[in-house]
Amino acid sequence: MVRCAGSTLTPPGRLLVLHYHQVLAQADPLRPDVFTAAEFAVHLGALAEAFSVVPLGEGVEMLRSSKLPRRAVAISFDDGYADNFSVALPVLQRHGLTATFFVATGYLDGGCMFNDLVIEACRFAPRGRWQVELPGLDSLGIDSTASRVAALDQIIRAIKYLEPAVRESHALRLLAGVGQPPPELMMTSEQLRSLQLAGMEIGGHTHSHPILARLDSADALREICQGRSVLQDILGYPPALFAYPNGKPDEDYLPRDTELVSQAGYAAAFTTAWGCATQGSDMLQLPRISSWDRQSLKFCLRILRSYFSAG
Repeated sequence: MVRCAGSTLTPPGRLLVLHYHQVLAQADPLRPDVFTAAEFAVHLGALAEAFSVVPLGEGVEMLRSSKLPRRAVAISFDDGYADNFSVALPVLQRHGLTATFFVATGYLDGGCMFNDLVIEACRFAPRGRWQVELPGLDSLGIDSTASRVAALDQIIRAIKYLEPAVRESHALRLLAGVGQPPPELMMTSEQLRSLQLAGMEIGGHTHSHPILARLDSADALREICQGRSVLQDILGYPPALFAYPNGKPDEDYLPRDTELVSQAGYAAAFTTAWGCATQGSDMLQLPRISSWDRQSLKFCLRILRSYFSAG
């Protein structure tokens, strides 16, 4: 049991949105920042005991109407990993909580995001000097798990902001070079429908997860609209909520893109700018926070502090 001292002193009318990507059945040394099911359960237990957890869509509407309960929290996931369905969903259900899943539709049904291709390439890279031949990066030393984690961080930084087709080509080449096929890590359309039937909310996250700021207006709008259209075909309704890929203002998306999101039909959109949403927040640039704390008390204290950081 966790007691968050001072929780009654948090400001009213604020919505704190947590964001995750994956929840693993077991720890992966190459994904040290990703929570396991047991660690995620610690978070949910603390949330259920000390906070008012609300569905994100309802939270946005209560934010608009000034009807939020004190210490309101919503849970979100980005990208559309299969473990969201197979691992995170059962933990959410055991705690009686819901989450919103922002899905990049181009990776459903067998796709794989470029960063995961890189992770698997680094997992199987041979020891010694690994010739990667990337922009600004020729070779990397591989001799330990730590060096593999360092290598994948360097590679992802080197190609992250390239055109989506180019960065995927680099990642696929690296994976093929170590003799491995692309892993199947993302949800299927059927799993997405099952999430919906389980009472979870689905939101848009573009189609191929590009850095919107690197696209021209026409391509950015096409990405936003295509993702929403695919979700409508799968779910039977168009989603109302959107999350910007990567989500850093002015670096990953531009003021232009907030207008495009509205033009596409979304009612609210979320960033990764740190902060707590208030009634005065821009509904097309609502902040979210992440948490790397494994202990209940530290997790609660981080959330409590975040209520005083309005976004």
